[in-house]
Formats: sequence, structure tokens, C-alpha cells
Amino acid sequence: MNLNNAVALVTGASSGLGQEISVQLIEAGAQVFGVARSTDRLQALHDTYADAFIPCPADVRDQDAIDGVFETIREEAGRLDILVNNAGLGRFGPVDEMPVEDWDVQHDTNLRGLYLCTRAAIPMMRAQNEDSGFGGHVVNIASIAGLIGNPNITAYNASKFGVRGFSQALMKEVRGAGIRVSCLYPGSIETEFFERAGVGMTDNPLRAEDVASTAMHVLRAPENHLISEVVVRPLRPRNDM
Repeated sequence: MNLNNAVALVTGASSGLGQEISVQLIEAGAQVFGVARSTDRLQALHDTYADAFIPCPADVRDQDAIDGVFETIREEAGRLDILVNNAGLGRFGPVDEMPVEDWDVQHDTNLRGLYLCTRAAIPMMRAQNEDSGFGGHVVNIASIAGLIGNPNITAYNASKFGVRGFSQALMKEVRGAGIRVSCLYPGSIETEFFERAGVGMTDNPLRAEDVASTAMHVLRAPENHLISEVVVRPLRPRNDM
């Protein structure tokens, strides 16, 4: 895909991987509509990149808010070439000690939010395919936790396994409409994720800018080239290796 003048929506755009993907898209010539709950951080990105970054303060769990974001995209850009479903969070602990609220917030954010954004994007992309022969590209950010189960992250595992299943099914559902679907499974990334989850991070995590570059490689693939899954891990996750 030629990213120059492309229109993208990135969720979780105010920090970490979402911010890095947004910046790299802008540097490639795209306009980014950035979704996050942090109004101040979104505004700071707009102050830096002007109309190349459009702040869209919203909670991905809120259907009305997401519908409002897509109405803004239709009004201001008239199309959507790229959707990056990046917003996510983790709450860890033994399954019998995890509050129900922690289970719910992970599934509502990591899976329901992804569904709500994709549900709104697909009709726009189908229409674009009818007009031009290419609909667009959906990139879902899952996790190694969507491939491998581990103790004390049952809710997070379940949500990310859900992202994997959703992505595989969606890919087969919409590829005939000229819409590419890719799912990325990164290992530990040096972001605020682990601090917010209240757990320690691996000694040698991936850098957000490097994982963002991998996402950009997937987006830049030739039009008839579908990279459906990418797994990225730290080469040496612990310093004693």
C-alpha cells in the first residue's frame, strides 16, 4: 500500500505502540485519526503534527463514542484506508482471586473495542473496494499471550486468544472484498503496559518503535500480498541468557 495520503485510524494512540505507529504513519504521509481516553496526550500529538493527527478522545468500549469517531472520519476524510486496533490492557493474578471487574475490563477493551471499531470500518472499506478494487487494511495487535497460555494471566490470555480467532475469521470473511486483515503477536514491549498491570517486565523487552516498524512493513506490502500473521519476540528476553 502507498501510505502517502492514506487515512488511518489508530486506537490506543496516545502512548506506547499506538503512538509509535501513529507517528510512523504520519512520517510516511498518512493522516491519522487517533483514539484514546487521554485527551491531553492526544492534543499534544495534534500540537506537534497539526492536521496530520486528528485527536478523537473516546473509550473503545463505548459504542456511541466509536460511532461518533467514525462519523468524524466520514465527514473530515470521506474514507478509511487503515484501521489499527491497538488499544489493550492487562490485569494479572490467580483466576480465583481476580475481581470480576478486572475480567470484564480486559475483554471489553481488548476484544469488544476491537470488534466495535472493525464493525464500523468494514462497510467503508467494502464501498472503497467497489469504487477502486481495493478496500483497505485492518491490523489487529494481539500478543504472544494470544498464542500461549500462562498462569496468572487467564483473562488476558482469553481476550488475546479471542483477538486471534476474530482475526483469522475476519480475514477469510473480507478478503474477497479487497480488505486485508493482519494480526501481530508481539512479545513484551517497553511501554507503560506492565506498570499499569502492576507486574514486572522482562529484562530485555522489544522497543515500541521497532514493533511499529514491523506493522509498517505489513502495511506497505504489495496490494495482492496478504501477511495474515506476524510473531515478534525479544531475541534474548533475559539478561542471563
